[in-house]
Amino acid sequence: MEVFVDGSAGVACTWEYTSGVEVGFVDADGVERSGPLASWWAEPFALASPVRPFASFKGQENFTGEYWASTSRTHVGYESWVERDAAMALDFDPAVVALASQPFRLAWMDGKRERGHTPDYFARLLDGTGVIVDVRPENLVDKATAEVFAFTSRICEVAGWQFRYVGDLHQPYRANLRWLARYRHGRCHRAPVADRLREFFADPLPLLAGAERVGDRLAVLPVLYHLLWRHELTADLMTAPLGTGTLVHLTSGGRP
Repeated sequence: MEVFVDGSAGVACTWEYTSGVEVGFVDADGVERSGPLASWWAEPFALASPVRPFASFKGQENFTGEYWASTSRTHVGYESWVERDAAMALDFDPAVVALASQPFRLAWMDGKRERGHTPDYFARLLDGTGVIVDVRPENLVDKATAEVFAFTSRICEVAGWQFRYVGDLHQPYRANLRWLARYRHGRCHRAPVADRLREFFADPLPLLAGAERVGDRLAVLPVLYHLLWRHELTADLMTAPLGTGTLVHLTSGGRP
């Protein structure tokens, strides 16, 4: 998301928009911090601890837990399967280098009413850009929620961050992502097998046929899925579930 600001006067003008916005967070050292957003926007929020606990109790309708992000090698919390899938998609994104859940709480006055919002995730990209991510199924985004998301998006413009709204991931991408995430850990990487997979899949081959040309499928497939997770191999994950006949090939620019 671009920020259309021209000169120091423009910067002052845009920050004036957020002059009443307060931010509270727990920094990388576990210390609680708070104050005007304009004073803290450069904080490394991708290293922050969750600003609130992830509640778990008998009979609750939503599912909470922690997802291990291979990108940052940390656990990030989630409060629903939709949030878990969103965290997984961020972890799969090669542009994301760090990820934190519920990184801070924003508070501001809307007329005479005090409002607050805790974004679901904060991600840091390779180019240094910060990304705020809010996750909610489309059918649960009411007028009040839409207003909060719009306000948060405007704050992101001012701070030079991106804002992303994420709803339910669509099938079959969601199913493919969940499958590949099982092989995201580095323990699935075996260098000799990975080298041969890159060699054989330099040209597109059906997934299983190519794997069997490399060796025993039980030993080769975990490495193949790991390389797909790492984007060293690629396949169509959007239009059909991964299967034995899915065409797999070396990512453009990869080394055979």
